[in-house]
Amino acid sequence: MSACSDEKVVEMPVQPTQYPYQEGDDIPAVAYLEHNEIYNPESVIPPQCYTKTNGTNNPCYACHQSYDKNENRPNQMGDGTLQGNYEFSDVGLTNSWKNLFVDRRELIADISDEAILAYINQDNYSPALKEQGGLPQAMHLAQLSQPSDAFGEYGIANDGSGWVAYNYKPFPSTFWPTNGSTGDAMIRLPAPFQQRDGQYSQDIYLANLTLVEMALKDVDQLAVPALNEMEIGQDINGDGELTANVQTMQRQRYYVGDARSIELSFQLYPQGTELLHTVRYIGVDDDGRIFNAPRMKEVRYMQKALFRSKESLASAYYAEAKDKAFEKLPQTRYLNEEKGIDNGFGWTLNAYIEDATGALRPQHEQELAFCNGCHKTVGATFDQTFSFARKVPGAAGWGYINLHDIADVPNINEQDGEFLTYMKRVGGGDEFRQNAEMLARWFNEDGNVDEDKVRQAGSVYELITPSPERALALNKAYQTIVKEQSYLFGRDATITEAKNVLSVIDAEQPPLLPEHRYQWDMRLDWFADAHQTVAGNR
Repeated sequence: MSACSDEKVVEMPVQPTQYPYQEGDDIPAVAYLEHNEIYNPESVIPPQCYTKTNGTNNPCYACHQSYDKNENRPNQMGDGTLQGNYEFSDVGLTNSWKNLFVDRRELIADISDEAILAYINQDNYSPALKEQGGLPQAMHLAQLSQPSDAFGEYGIANDGSGWVAYNYKPFPSTFWPTNGSTGDAMIRLPAPFQQRDGQYSQDIYLANLTLVEMALKDVDQLAVPALNEMEIGQDINGDGELTANVQTMQRQRYYVGDARSIELSFQLYPQGTELLHTVRYIGVDDDGRIFNAPRMKEVRYMQKALFRSKESLASAYYAEAKDKAFEKLPQTRYLNEEKGIDNGFGWTLNAYIEDATGALRPQHEQELAFCNGCHKTVGATFDQTFSFARKVPGAAGWGYINLHDIADVPNINEQDGEFLTYMKRVGGGDEFRQNAEMLARWFNEDGNVDEDKVRQAGSVYELITPSPERALALNKAYQTIVKEQSYLFGRDATITEAKNVLSVIDAEQPPLLPEHRYQWDMRLDWFADAHQTVAGNR
């Protein structure tokens, strides 16, 4: 079922048909777009799925999971079998992400450090708010290129737009700055969740945001900024009284304020929820510290345009499985430039990306199809999303992302820190095991992780940010992709040719041996040191 009626279903032919090129020519990515031909009909298979595992190195578990049916999760993808079997179409067995196999050292040799610093410190977001045909209004947030100006107390946007930034632990490991990009995330709930009797109330809004967090994480209590129960109009901490300064909140059956008729849904956002995510270059300040650069590689936006119950989502997962069983190639439901694509699970997704000059432009429908690889049918997600379920819990997590404030806490049902566990299971600091700096920093000469050293890290900032030298090289490498406009061939800013990546997959060879397949929950046990759990299963 589509959330909108003006969709266009884009069929994915296996091969392009007409080009002004000869066989063997190096066809630029823009040629496919200009001629309306599909380059990669399996773009929902991300580059990381082509990594060489050698049967033992497992980055796959972070996305592909199957859970006990007794947990009653709305996500019923159950794709944990992909850790042990390449369930790819014939087309998908060939790796179309050609940019992985480009050695960019010569391409970046003539880009000076001064030039790339000047480039990444430019604001390309604000101009896109003003230009005709620029970013849609839903993606507007004043001063977003400078987060300290954009957000006030508790991460609430200063421009009155209703966007709220939250601090979260980056998903392993593509979103680690050491592997190419920095980023952030914001959430916005519809007006009734921000108001009481039609009037905006910060206390109402923070209470409802906390209830969404409880629903997604399946927790019964969270810390909140000091909230006034009299303004909210109900007892939220469960003590039977209305007081002016409460700092904990119990899970309620319904949201509060003008959303009080809307019931919380287990591990699902309410209809109308919006998420904004910027992917940025790696900033380097005068002291060599890493930060989120003003320049944005991409601005990504999601809206829950249609609420689908757990039962309705089950039918969508069944339809996906049926199509795959009949060997149908994926389809992208393109709506329009304003709304982007419909993922078939209630969400619309849209994104802008740099043009060859660095200005933000709408992504082509082929480029947007790539988004469905993560935000459609992946077993690990919560309501097709990643970051909010990984938010620092409660009051401490309302504010712009700050890696210095996050420790390497373990996942639920795990013992070691999440990033330590990931590095042990993968055998490197990235999916492709080619981040030489991470290998030199955190691994011994025998190839095993230096576990004591990783445990002594003061924060995840120390673990996952690059040296200034690597940061600048990664920025330069990505800028060459921008100038090429070769996103169809991959957006990973690898500096050298990937060695641990397959060009063609042998479907008869299992990705991982049974003893190297793992159960995993991407939610985090933030209170592990206190021998508590952040969430319980239903």
